[in-house]
Amino acid sequence: MGSPAEKSGVRRLVWRQRGRRCLTGVQVLFSTGLAALLVVMLNFLAFKYANLHWDVSSRKVYSLSAKTVRMLADLEGRARIVAFIEQGDTLYDEIRFLLKEYDRAASRVAAFDLQVDVIDPDRDLALADELARAFDVDKPGVVVFEAGERRKYIETDSIVDYERSVDYEALMKGEPSVTRRRTGFRGEQVFSSALLSVAELETPVVYFLAGHGEHAVDDYTEQAGYSGIARIMRRDNMDIRPLLMAEHGGVPEDCAAVVVAGPDRRLSRAEVDAFSDYLEKNGRLLVLSDAGTETGIEDLLRAWDVRLGADVVAGLTLTGRELFVNDYGEHPITARFKGVTTMFYRPRSVEPASGGSEVSAADKPKARVLARSSDRGWSDADIEQMPPRFDPGPDRAGPIGVAVAVEKGSISGIDVELRPTRLVVVGDADFVSNGALRRGVGGNVDFFMGAVNWLLERESLLGISPKAPGVLQLDMDSRQLRLALLSMLFGVPALVTVVGLCAWNSRRR
Repeated sequence: MGSPAEKSGVRRLVWRQRGRRCLTGVQVLFSTGLAALLVVMLNFLAFKYANLHWDVSSRKVYSLSAKTVRMLADLEGRARIVAFIEQGDTLYDEIRFLLKEYDRAASRVAAFDLQVDVIDPDRDLALADELARAFDVDKPGVVVFEAGERRKYIETDSIVDYERSVDYEALMKGEPSVTRRRTGFRGEQVFSSALLSVAELETPVVYFLAGHGEHAVDDYTEQAGYSGIARIMRRDNMDIRPLLMAEHGGVPEDCAAVVVAGPDRRLSRAEVDAFSDYLEKNGRLLVLSDAGTETGIEDLLRAWDVRLGADVVAGLTLTGRELFVNDYGEHPITARFKGVTTMFYRPRSVEPASGGSEVSAADKPKARVLARSSDRGWSDADIEQMPPRFDPGPDRAGPIGVAVAVEKGSISGIDVELRPTRLVVVGDADFVSNGALRRGVGGNVDFFMGAVNWLLERESLLGISPKAPGVLQLDMDSRQLRLALLSMLFGVPALVTVVGLCAWNSRRR
């Protein structure tokens, strides 16, 4: 039966074990309750400070610039962004994270309501089909910006900058020879500009001159039609209208800019005088003039320091008709054209009449070359000669300008509310025809739209720089590489073994 002392000892041992079990239970309950409280607190803080976050990337890839934040703070009303992009797209994560930043920044603006939707057509079939019909989108890879009746469409391919290189040895062997390396992501720059354009209270009216054989915005033919570029302009929040000078008695009061798209007949003297008066009143004019035509506005352009040549600019070509241009002047229109090719079709020369000298006076027009042929190009005086060839004497050696931008009234370095006159002249009108656009020729659309947007003073967000991809590069010599390899092969396993032995020895004790 055991002595009383032994029985007392057994009872104490039993009570001690029961006490330990109770204490262990209390500790488990306390730990569980503390963990639950911690989860509740974290969720509360996450909900209360949902807009609080940190961008720890070295180049601030996931942060909006101060210009975009200020632009959002000044907006009012409602807008919507709908991104149609597949998850397998290489830009899916970057676009999704960037749009989250817009949503987060806009949520702090009381007067502006922004709705952001990212739709994967392969996963959200019903919703994607419904929104695709509503927004007139027939393929993925498109981001739509909408405010009221205004819309802007951005293709995701257009927000990435690439640097292309050619392997000429592979080219001679008939193998793939063109490689491209990503150099920048222009998502914020393009998205902010698109959002601002649809959020504008007024839609700029752009008139296309008619009645002289010009390219028409309602013409759907391949060679002469301008319906394609008109559709792009309307998607960029522009009101496109034809202009018959006789019906309007001149340039209408609501005109934001006029496009003269390749007339093949002369303008009347009254029409030229009307354009002269329009430019003197801070007007905006885009002239596209083909080789071999006399339009009657040559003298007017010369008064604005632009000379149209009676020639054809030839150079790098495939069939003798095209001119590939990769050389651009320093100007806001062409500021981001590095590595971009524009193809013109037998353009005439367009150059500053004064030779391009800088004039500082605000009352004098300042002309700058926008695009020119390479030094291997030339001005061919015989426009009927096919294929073109350089004839010393009548022909001029390159580089030869084919597009010029003119500004009058702006004063460099002085911030004043002065609306300058702006004029862009291009020696070709076919480079944005329906056929040229459908063949996907280089930067033709970018060049044309850049000119129109500059005329409309839509460059308020051009200062947002593209974000270059971060590259982490480790420079190590051969000794450091061997040391790193030995550390990974033997050092890490040895460290784990030592820690395990120490833990085992501590448990034994």
